[in-house]
Amino acid sequence: MNIPAYTALLAAFLVILQVVLMLSVGLHRSKGKFVGHEGDRDLERKVRRHGNLAENSGLFLAVLVILEILVGQTTMVLTLCIIFAVARLLHAVGFASLAGSHGEDLTGARKGFAAARAMGAMGTLITAVGSAWALIGTQL
Repeated sequence: MNIPAYTALLAAFLVILQVVLMLSVGLHRSKGKFVGHEGDRDLERKVRRHGNLAENSGLFLAVLVILEILVGQTTMVLTLCIIFAVARLLHAVGFASLAGSHGEDLTGARKGFAAARAMGAMGTLITAVGSAWALIGTQL
């Protein structure tokens, strides 16, 4: 059996990123908002970026670990890991500003937040579809 070392490293990176995003939400909540975001748009974007990572990373890791067990530590698996890690980091950076999360004040350098979010979402989509196709390919 192939040991899914690439997936393990990606999982470690994603756990660290998730903890950083969780702490961002927790520190914001320490101001007295315990449930929901109560109209606080900064808290809303922090909750959304934390939740989006949680929504996407679990399923991707499950598919990737199966793929890596089946095909081994290939360049394809490593590439999927790197693209996904970069994509999730870009998505989190995009949500670091109301420009990226809510499209507010998209002038000058602030457009970069929206671009980072878009690139992160596209990278996530590409790796999800790519890993699914690769997994299907192993069974044909």
